[in-house]
Amino acid sequence: MTAVTKNIIDTYSKLFEGLDSFTKLELIERLSKSLKKEKLSKDKAFFNSFGSFPSDRSAEEITAEIKASIKFRGKISIYNPILA
Repeated sequence: MTAVTKNIIDTYSKLFEGLDSFTKLELIERLSKSLKKEKLSKDKAFFNSFGSFPSDRSAEEITAEIKASIKFRGKISIYNPILA
């Protein structure tokens, strides 16, 4: 824990001292919910990071389209430094 984080926690702690028990429980509940929500959004972000996109076409159809769209302008030459 950094000094800044500790200072923030101490400041909020002092602020909460003046609150009644019901309000403190309400704060605890909201903090708990925000932690759960944060975990769910991190999990969702992780699973959404895989390279899929919405499409009705199969992978084979998309691959075939990409291969068909490749055009070569001329003869492909392979550079061979041994023959050069």
